[in-house]
Amino acid sequence: MQIQVIGFGMLKEWLGADGAAVELPDGATVAMLLGVLETQRQRPLLRGLAVGVNQEFVQSSHILKHGDEVALLPPVSGGTARAAECGTEGLAVEEGRA
Repeated sequence: MQIQVIGFGMLKEWLGADGAAVELPDGATVAMLLGVLETQRQRPLLRGLAVGVNQEFVQSSHILKHGDEVALLPPVSGGTARAAECGTEGLAVEEGRA
């Protein structure tokens, strides 16, 4: 079966702007797909990737089907401890809108 893989963030460079078509055996899981990608690209993937199949987040045990579109999203970090401490007090809130 064939799967289309799309990378976001730094993974877009790794997979190419148009993503990659990957051939897998029937019954392959997301974990198997990630292993194949690492082998094909000869470098390890980032730990902590979020994986979406057909626009829904899934676990590594998810079984893929022919024609699935798999999105790989790298881990995201940012913000500051100060912003987290502020909670909603630091936000301007209009009536009915946050």
